[in-house]
Amino acid sequence: MSAPSKLIAQFHNFVSQKDTQDWKTQAARPEIAPRFGVDARGGRKGGGALFIATDNNAAWGSWQRTIQGIKAGQNYYFIAYYRTKNVRHERRSITARLEWQDENGQQVGPPVFALDAGKDGAWTKVEYGTVAPEKAHRLVIDLSFGWNENGQVWWDDIELREETAPVGRTVRALTVFHRPANTKSAAESVEQFCTLIERSVAQKPDNKPDIICLPEGITLIGNGKTFPEIGEPIPGPTTKRLGTLAQKLNSYIVAGIYERVGPVIYNSAVLIGRKGEVVGTYRKTHLPREEVEGGLTPGNSYPVFQTDFGKVGLLICWDVQFPEPARAMALQGAEMILLPIWGGSEVLAQARAIENHVFLISSSYDMKTFIVDPAGKVLAEATKEKPLAFAELNLDKKIMQPWIGDMKTRTWKERRPDIPAW
Repeated sequence: MSAPSKLIAQFHNFVSQKDTQDWKTQAARPEIAPRFGVDARGGRKGGGALFIATDNNAAWGSWQRTIQGIKAGQNYYFIAYYRTKNVRHERRSITARLEWQDENGQQVGPPVFALDAGKDGAWTKVEYGTVAPEKAHRLVIDLSFGWNENGQVWWDDIELREETAPVGRTVRALTVFHRPANTKSAAESVEQFCTLIERSVAQKPDNKPDIICLPEGITLIGNGKTFPEIGEPIPGPTTKRLGTLAQKLNSYIVAGIYERVGPVIYNSAVLIGRKGEVVGTYRKTHLPREEVEGGLTPGNSYPVFQTDFGKVGLLICWDVQFPEPARAMALQGAEMILLPIWGGSEVLAQARAIENHVFLISSSYDMKTFIVDPAGKVLAEATKEKPLAFAELNLDKKIMQPWIGDMKTRTWKERRPDIPAW
């Protein structure tokens, strides 16, 4: 998103009730209204802050401010900061919501929710960039808190800015459908993938990918070896070969290999950086019976990895059968999930993209190899006849659901992490 360009409204340094004369407090019913006030010394930079406190789990309410003169079709950027005391599930209990209205005060378009975007000491920053919908004339900023027995929240440094048209983060993604056969070694199987990619990209030198996804087990496919025979360290010979390719193309590469650590062998996926370095490794957490009986060990964590275009998560094959791995990575900020997979459920792969509002890129042998957007739409598919598929992904594009809004942020605001799943 482009840098904010014009300040429309700014609210900070609340030191008395007089500073809130254009702010209103709101609660669905008086009997569940929280306590509202101004903390003259509770602000982010030593001044005052808006304050909400709850005495029981039913309490819920908000501070509201209406901004006039909104322009339909204009890009706006919202920022606010909050800090808390005795709040366990902040995303659920604390919400910054933006509601568009026409000149008569009627809602136009679904409300949108700002999501936490980072920390500044004890303060959490929330932000959201969006386009004002058709007929929008004013904007209601709603800063709410509730559902805590004895919780408190302070709001400060609230801004609304008018922007020039945002520039989305465009990522060029490439996925590969290829099944080596009758190879004699892990290196020979890997080389087939590298040669295929190099030849294809050489034909279109101006369209080099930012990230490439290869399948699961590229060191095993086609050569008939066993897990112990092709297990290798990370870094190792395969990551070195992939690193050479990544450096040549200036691309990230994801691929599934079998990682040996002493007597332990993992079904792993590696993320290779643009300079050929190992950026990160994910160890498959959900192993099917066949891999357990083959002597593999499951991993026990869900890491996400920072790239120069955003955060990515890696899953491997059977992981996609279960909702938790993709959910855990999306909760950590992953905007894209890469899925090296032997074969599995295409429907579940699309579901993981939809329910977590992420892009998903699969590379397989026995199912569709495709690139899916956060609405589940297939953007590109690689096949036997066309083994490489390419798509440009705008990570900042808003995918709005009618009447509901932007699920990329709303999903995490209305989720219930406080209820045990088992």
